[in-house]
Amino acid sequence: MSAIQTDSLSKTYVSSFGKKKVDALIDLSISIDEGTIFGLLGPNGAGKTTLIKLLLQIIFPTSGRAQILGSDVNNYKIKNRVGYLPENHKYPPYLSGGDVLKFFGKLSGIDGTTLDKRIDELLELVNLSKWKKTKVRAYSKGMMQRLGLAQALINDPDLIFLDEPTDGVDPIGRKEIRDILLELKSRSKTIFLNSHLLSEVEMITDRVGILNKGKLIREGTVEELTERKEEYKIIIDDQYDLSEKYSDSNINITHISNGEFNVKVDDIRTLNLLIDKIRSEGILIKEIKMQKSTLEDMFISLITGEENKGEEK
Repeated sequence: MSAIQTDSLSKTYVSSFGKKKVDALIDLSISIDEGTIFGLLGPNGAGKTTLIKLLLQIIFPTSGRAQILGSDVNNYKIKNRVGYLPENHKYPPYLSGGDVLKFFGKLSGIDGTTLDKRIDELLELVNLSKWKKTKVRAYSKGMMQRLGLAQALINDPDLIFLDEPTDGVDPIGRKEIRDILLELKSRSKTIFLNSHLLSEVEMITDRVGILNKGKLIREGTVEELTERKEEYKIIIDDQYDLSEKYSDSNINITHISNGEFNVKVDDIRTLNLLIDKIRSEGILIKEIKMQKSTLEDMFISLITGEENKGEEK
């Protein structure tokens, strides 16, 4: 079952008197499975936060429709099963961390000993137990992010929207948050994650979508998005230079270091023919590995390519 489903979802902002229009989201159709972590990437102004606000009915679409947890987003009752951490969230500085969670817990309809127990569990989860009675004015940026994550989980939601949850968090804190998200996933929670930290997204997401100028331009697993099609690294147990003998119109071989070569071929059949030729020479192949880019490399290349297309038009 899909935790999130959109069908041609669009949002256009119109200025006063209709003089200027901005297409923040354009015909977005996507399906996100329950119990997965989905990462949404894109440059500033791509439409990431607009999508979250549409799904939460903070704003309303110009056209299209959306469902969360099998129900139309217009159904306000479904929000009992949703948690949300907005970007750049702020809490009243005179409240303690425990007070913040109590306030949001009561908003969610939780009270009494059930709420007290839930607050203690969440503060323990985000490593803020000893700061429970400290005013949030004394919290660091990283502590505020962890408190925000606890707030998003106060109602034990099935679907959790996190907008830049590791912003301003140190490496140890980011690792702790990653572990929390993976633990939530193991309990069949669905997590929708916006982040500029691509290395973080690469580590924990099941699928990734890339938005640019309101359009979804790529979607898939991290592995699918970072594979460099028909490009391989071959390591041989020899000082032989494969690039001199085997490169031709269908095979491009670059010598990287002793015994290590980068190989580009037209298709998998050509690769197998190359391997057969190498072995027929009595050369021992130690490793063959499909080459991959990092998610950041792929993202920059994709967005730059989109920008260049726009300039050509």
